[in-house]
Amino acid sequence: MFSKKPTPGPDAVTRTAGQGNPMATPTFSVLGADLAVKGDITASAELHIDGHIEGDITCAGLVQGEASSIQGAIRAQSARLAGTVRGGIAVNQLVVLKTARIHGDVTYDILTIEQGAHIDGLLRHGLEPAESETTLESAS
Repeated sequence: MFSKKPTPGPDAVTRTAGQGNPMATPTFSVLGADLAVKGDITASAELHIDGHIEGDITCAGLVQGEASSIQGAIRAQSARLAGTVRGGIAVNQLVVLKTARIHGDVTYDILTIEQGAHIDGLLRHGLEPAESETTLESAS
């Protein structure tokens, strides 16, 4: 009627986080609304920010909450911005939501801007002019 689970023997392997378990690797990190950071942040996965950051951010993907603020440069593959940013932005795919306030130059490949968003800076598609000139000179 009641079954007993077999107890693992001495040869049993127990997997824990960081020991090859793909389910244990984080896919995103969250910096909560009560968090204020002074310093650069680097993340290999997606980063969700609801707090206040004073420093440069480099990550695979960035999601910014409405009440958050970032004072520093942003470099990412993708970004979805809803708060205040004071600094340069360089991303492949950028979504600027209507609550976003951006003060700085933006370099992008794909750009979506919701009606009501504020951007005070230069928008550049693709590579920086200095980078593209170097590439053309190298090709000659």
